Amino acid sequence: MRNAYKTQQAASWLALASILPFSAFAQQPAVPAVKVEPTEVAIPLPEDRGAAALTQSLKRLGTWASLMIIIAHPDDEDGSMLTYETRGHGVRAAQLTLTRGEGGQNAISADAYDALGIIRTNELLRADQFYCVKQYWGTEADFGFSKTKEEAFAQWGHDRVLYDAVLAIRRERPLVLVSTFVGGVTDGHGQHQVSAAIEQEAYRAAGDPKVFPEQFALGVRPWSPRAVFSRMPFAPITGKGMFDYATGKWAPVKFYNYATQEWSTKEISTDVEIPTGSYDPVLGRTYTQIAREGWGEQKSQNGGGNPTLSGSNESEYHRWATSVQGLNGVQNSFFAGMPTGIEGMATLVSGTAPDWLKSGLADIAAQVSAAQKQYVFENPEAIAPVLKTGYQATLRLRERVAASQIDARERADLGAELDLKIEQFQQALAESLGLDLQAFTTRSAGAPSQGPFGGGIDETSRSVSPGEPLEVRIHTGNAIGKAKLERVWLESSDGHPWTSRESSVKGSASAASASPGSDVTLEARVPEDASPTKPYFTRPTIEQPYYDISNPEWRGRSFAPYPLAAWAEFRYDGVPIRMGEVVQTMQRQVGVGGIFEPLVVTPKIGVRVSPESRILPIDGSPLPVKVTVHTEGPAEGKVRLKLPAGWSATPAEAEFHRKVFGDTAAMPFEVKPPADLKDSSFAVQAEAESGGRTYESGWQWVGHAGLRPYNMYRKAEIKTRFVDVKVAPGLHVGYVMGTGDTVPEAMEGLGVTPHLLTTSDLMSSDLSAWDVIMLGIRAYSARPELGMVQARLDAFVEGGGTLIVQYQSNNFPAPFPLTMGRAERVVEESAPVKILAPENKLMTWPNQITSHDFDGWVEERGHSFLDSWDPAYSALTETADAGQDPQRGGLLVAHPGKGTYIYMAYALYRQLPELVPGSYRLLANLLSAPKANRTSTDLIHENVTNDNGSY
Repeated sequence: MRNAYKTQQAASWLALASILPFSAFAQQPAVPAVKVEPTEVAIPLPEDRGAAALTQSLKRLGTWASLMIIIAHPDDEDGSMLTYETRGHGVRAAQLTLTRGEGGQNAISADAYDALGIIRTNELLRADQFYCVKQYWGTEADFGFSKTKEEAFAQWGHDRVLYDAVLAIRRERPLVLVSTFVGGVTDGHGQHQVSAAIEQEAYRAAGDPKVFPEQFALGVRPWSPRAVFSRMPFAPITGKGMFDYATGKWAPVKFYNYATQEWSTKEISTDVEIPTGSYDPVLGRTYTQIAREGWGEQKSQNGGGNPTLSGSNESEYHRWATSVQGLNGVQNSFFAGMPTGIEGMATLVSGTAPDWLKSGLADIAAQVSAAQKQYVFENPEAIAPVLKTGYQATLRLRERVAASQIDARERADLGAELDLKIEQFQQALAESLGLDLQAFTTRSAGAPSQGPFGGGIDETSRSVSPGEPLEVRIHTGNAIGKAKLERVWLESSDGHPWTSRESSVKGSASAASASPGSDVTLEARVPEDASPTKPYFTRPTIEQPYYDISNPEWRGRSFAPYPLAAWAEFRYDGVPIRMGEVVQTMQRQVGVGGIFEPLVVTPKIGVRVSPESRILPIDGSPLPVKVTVHTEGPAEGKVRLKLPAGWSATPAEAEFHRKVFGDTAAMPFEVKPPADLKDSSFAVQAEAESGGRTYESGWQWVGHAGLRPYNMYRKAEIKTRFVDVKVAPGLHVGYVMGTGDTVPEAMEGLGVTPHLLTTSDLMSSDLSAWDVIMLGIRAYSARPELGMVQARLDAFVEGGGTLIVQYQSNNFPAPFPLTMGRAERVVEESAPVKILAPENKLMTWPNQITSHDFDGWVEERGHSFLDSWDPAYSALTETADAGQDPQRGGLLVAHPGKGTYIYMAYALYRQLPELVPGSYRLLANLLSAPKANRTSTDLIHENVTNDNGSY
């Protein structure tokens, strides 16, 4: 199972000797084999080990059934259905996710946009292990909630989305396409609608050689799936019509079949029912239970899932089109009428298949059937001879197909399916013989120390840099002892050799003498021209709704290949069994323990700037900039700032001296703009010089506890701009962080230093010490103690304090009644905003707020607009998307006792990091509310030009 969903088939038939760019040991066997990618999963799930793994491998060997699900975002997938098909019936499954979910809300941290996309990529990859699927990605970026597919297509471009879907289908060659959505308003989210519409269009397009013929240069061929399905609509269909949950309105019943290009005004039919709640006695749970655990791994979406109880569940699907004839009634399989046994591969040949092909497939099928019947959990090695025979029969048939006169396209399709069987036979043989491989960096090639945590695995650096030496320990296991370890070696993903030789340190096993269960330690050196391990998908700004791709061959991948893999080759009764794993590092996380993370390459030096964005100080003082240099080893050099014309920095440059790996102390600079500065955006970039090279970017590990992280690279720059904004002086602000945001950093740009309130502060401190307490986004969900201290917060307001509540995800307590209702969103960032109470102090002091303060917003106006509220509240604004009912629940104010209570649904947290001027003016007015009755100008900090010529 470890390689089952991490493989990529070679476009041509390869000999083992041709696969490797270099080897630690000589004498490679000449038996042909399929090229596979090394697994990135160092420790498989319990479901993918031992008897359970072999049981599932035998199911996969017996079928060539395959499907692909196409969805819009991580967590849109029908994981229960996927798990039922893959683990229950051996179906080869893949998933194309158009976006990486970067436009959504983060339930556990302040990471947003592309950083959130990286987190959700790895979260879905973790969930995929439970579903047992191979993952593909589109190049589209989630630009936030959209209400129509027309908006989504306008942002992404129809052909871009279709290209991604067709390419994934041609690479994976599924028999069946499925989608979670139908392509209509019942899908709600416009991006959901696009995923279903494109799934159905791609059903027709992928097999047409005239559609995107440029893809053929990537080694793919036209492929026509046999059927296309969508899950039945979630939203209700009644006598009122069908419900559009994106708009909250009813629409006439009307469905478009993008596969047949026909309209229907009838409710669509259920054509397939998948019993996802079925119990698997080998795995010990229902498929829904396994899948829901995987779904729960997507913690940035849900904060972590709850355990799922056993019980009957079904997924119902509608069939849009099929090439299968004679289907009637409701089926219990997507593959009804399709010959998905091994002998069914013969249908890939048009007309009558040659007798030698049919007999060859029948021979393979017979061996698989024999292995399935003879398999006993306690004696897995007993079926190894049968698996070996089937393996050899597949190799022979593969060779004959390659040399045959079968039509070239059909020959290639047959070859691809047989390649998969060769790979599956190797996997099953490895499992039946108890073979294992682990590869990780180590600090010493000697006998490993057990250390305080046990395990004999050294904790090592996550990364290496060009020119750096390293040692890789390759551990092999053979529980039964019937296979012989032939050799181990290292292989780079880009084909550039990492100079490698066996370590001479005592305690490592030699190539010739290495026995299963012993370790070999190889020495290697990173090439001087090695590229950093970083996302191949980037975009210049968050406003671009799609990614640029650095390498066309990687399009659709989760990430660029990790740089180094270890391989081991065993031999069992004359046949080779090859296993590969991405070289790992061991990291310890408090509360989690030791975890494996893939080794990555980073530059020798990285540069970071903090903060990453800030308005120019409103009192005319210099802009503070801090630069930190990270070095992968001893280094020294200089740091300077690249400034816009007319700007100056003090000091002009700073030196750094590092004797070991790590970060320098933050080096402070003070930046002054010219006196005649215009209202515009600027960037100040830091650069470090060391060893004759210049470095202008840095990286950070993006992830969370227990999740495999990935490096995200950023230019070492700070974005800044002049904003005409005033704020009351001397404010004492307490901030309650919710799921995570950067609002406190924005306050510092206003000259206000907030204090992040702890649970202890909320429970027992004197809250009257604060003029303002502001609750972060989704704080009532993330900070359960808020419910316990609500009476203290109410008393704080009644005593004269100001409580500001940013958007929340559910109903929450307040001084006077209010309800969330549907938690309405206004997703058009340019939706007009009307000021309902222009004379209200929050709209006039210290900044006059007008509709122009809502110009230049990004992604959205806001969400969780309130549905109803007590007359004690005053609604200050009104906004709406096109066709949406007016939304007045976005900015409410009430005055319980002597204080002020404010609810703010507008997405300030998205605007402030982008330096949108109006968001700062709004924030300043909210924070200044406690002093709004004192209007003398001496209460106001503001941008001025002083006698020294500063702005």
